[in-house]
Amino acid sequence: QVQLVESGGGLVQAGGSLRLSCTASGSIFSINAMGWYRQAPGKQRELVATITSGDNTNYADSVKGRFTISRDNAKNTVYLQMNSLKPEDTAVYYCKMVVVTTGQYQLQYWGPGTQVTVSS
Repeated sequence: QVQLVESGGGLVQAGGSLRLSCTASGSIFSINAMGWYRQAPGKQRELVATITSGDNTNYADSVKGRFTISRDNAKNTVYLQMNSLKPEDTAVYYCKMVVVTTGQYQLQYWGPGTQVTVSS
């Protein structure tokens, strides 16, 4: 089994910054894509940013230029640096990883989510 744990969420004023982390543990052989998604109250979960095993990144238009995704393969960790935060960034943020397990299965795992609240 594989578990994902997120950290770094919290309350911040508009214009501020937060850094989210998500670390995977368990029966991991390798990790392919990693990503961050978010879900605001009453809305569907949406993609924020993704990063491939080759460090290719993709961002939602709403966060381009403000958020940066990165990964540390040695630590099985993905980060999301969020700058110039806006009230509309308020949501529960989830990480997702596509993991190749030690049993050579490629499976998708989600973290439990971390709350980010941006006050105006």
